[in-house]
Amino acid sequence: MSWTRGGLAALAVCALLGLVAGCGEGGAREQGTGVSASPVGTVLGDTDEKGRHYREIDEKGAPEVGVQVQPDADDGWDVTLSVRNFRFSPTGVKPVAVAGRGVAVLYLDGCVLARLRNPEYRLPGDLVPRGTHPLTARLYADDHTVWSVDGKPVESTADITESEPDPGPTASGPETGVSGSGAPDRTEGRTCTGRSSHSSGKAP
Repeated sequence: MSWTRGGLAALAVCALLGLVAGCGEGGAREQGTGVSASPVGTVLGDTDEKGRHYREIDEKGAPEVGVQVQPDADDGWDVTLSVRNFRFSPTGVKPVAVAGRGVAVLYLDGCVLARLRNPEYRLPGDLVPRGTHPLTARLYADDHTVWSVDGKPVESTADITESEPDPGPTASGPETGVSGSGAPDRTEGRTCTGRSSHSSGKAP
């Protein structure tokens, strides 16, 4: 009987102290959202396409992301992310939101393309058919909530255009430019135009 009373007493103390994460599995949860409780920001009711809640934070010191895309020599695309006030989390971290930390998710034409823990990715050319396609990099916390400012996700988008080379001897030679800044990169009819759309409104 003494063991049972001790066990119940321990559980009662744990409940009174609010140490849910230390006494049971799963940890504390934000009420009504199902995501981990964290002192970082405020979890909003708004969600992304997959139902992941936005985590609202102040604009000052908020993470920022930019995306640059360059055509490579193997008919693919080299994607490079530039971030500010943000660091990529390694695998195996706890699913808890930590300020300025997490992963980047790439979306191509609105569909999930890759989940990145580093700033570089190679996009195979066969995933980009002829036409113009938006490539978006969005920042997430480690609990899968979306970093957001003023109710908008922290993200940046570049438009990739794939078209056939101009036929005949009059076809123009390749031109070069700087992606991610609004100037197109052109290589045999392939263009990339960057446009920033992250919540802060400032290029990183």
